[in-house]
Amino acid sequence: MDYKDRDFKDRDNRERKEEVYSQAIPAGKRRYFFDVKETRGGERYITITESRKIFNDRSGDFTFEKNKLFLYKEDFEKFHKGLENALSFIETGIVPPPVVDEHDNNSTGSRTYDLDDIDFNY
Repeated sequence: MDYKDRDFKDRDNRERKEEVYSQAIPAGKRRYFFDVKETRGGERYITITESRKIFNDRSGDFTFEKNKLFLYKEDFEKFHKGLENALSFIETGIVPPPVVDEHDNNSTGSRTYDLDDIDFNY
C-alpha cells in the first residue's frame, strides 16, 4: 500500500469518528436519522436524513432512497423557530410572523405571504 492509499484510509477513518450522537426515528416506510457530527475544529452540526424504503419493480428488491439536510450551529435557532412556526400553523391555521436573520439584509424571511398567494397543490 503506498502513502496515498494509507492517507486516504486515515482520512476515511477520521471522518467516520466525527459522529458523536445518533438517533433513528422509525415512521412506517420512512426512517429519520438525527446525527450530531463534529468537524476537525470541534464544531458540532446536525445531519437530518430521511430514508424511504422503495420497491424496485425491475429487480424485485427493496432499495432505500435517502435525502439529507445539514444544519449548522449558527442556524439552529432560526431552524428551530421555523419548525415551530410550521407546526403552530398546522395546529392553529394562524400564520406566524416570519423568521428574520438580522445579519442578512437580503433575508427571504422579511417577506410576508398571503395564504391566497401560496399554491398548496404542488
